[in-house]
Amino acid sequence: MTMPERRTRALRPGRRFDLRSTAMFFGLLAAALVTGGLAVRALAGAAQRRPVWAVVLLCLVLAVAVARGRRRRRPSAARIARQAGRALARGTSTALDALDTPPPAPLTVPAQAGPRDEVTSPLPVAQGIDHEALTPDEFEAATAELCARDGCTRVEVVGGAGDLGADVTALTPDGRRLVVQCKRYGEDNKVGSQDLQRFGGTCFTVHEADVAVVVTTGEFTVPALEYAERCGIVCVDGEGLLAWSQGRAAAPWAAVPSEGPA
Repeated sequence: MTMPERRTRALRPGRRFDLRSTAMFFGLLAAALVTGGLAVRALAGAAQRRPVWAVVLLCLVLAVAVARGRRRRRPSAARIARQAGRALARGTSTALDALDTPPPAPLTVPAQAGPRDEVTSPLPVAQGIDHEALTPDEFEAATAELCARDGCTRVEVVGGAGDLGADVTALTPDGRRLVVQCKRYGEDNKVGSQDLQRFGGTCFTVHEADVAVVVTTGEFTVPALEYAERCGIVCVDGEGLLAWSQGRAAAPWAAVPSEGPA
């Protein structure tokens, strides 16, 4: 009895182990890892400053990966390492260029003509202005205008969170440092001694005021006035503010001698 001859498939010859190619692959892989670490570090800084660049670079890398994946031929390990090294080098160069590129200059609005230290405000200093109708920010701006009108320089509105009681700072015409706190209160709300104590604890020691002034649209309590007198703080109530704005009263710093508070 004869057995039919079974055909066997010819085996493909296996690839021989190439020590040189393997060493080159691992060497390029190590270089790629080092370059990748530097690229990731550079890209992290670039992503914080220029997130758009980071997104564009990521899309570019994904597009290259997809395009490479669609190719039918299988590249060798050495070719993959070389291509990865070139891609990482290009990414690192792009990230470093993005870090070296200065950010765009902010948009600036031309300043209006006038003295350098003059404070400009949409609220004109006019006789009979209703300060109680102003918002707190507008009241601070109006007070700063009065200071600038009467000859103060370097007038700044600094009120806000963390101002430590200083809403307006300036230099008086005779060069003394002026610190003003603005209290826009109604008729039923008076400035108390606690308000003066908080301001008194910072106006001279923190803000280094030569002249400290508290301006309000309302009134001061008697204890507040007594504390202000002891500490050398000038108090301007609603009537005094109106007289000051109309030019019927001298500026508040005129009440303090040039040598400063007692």
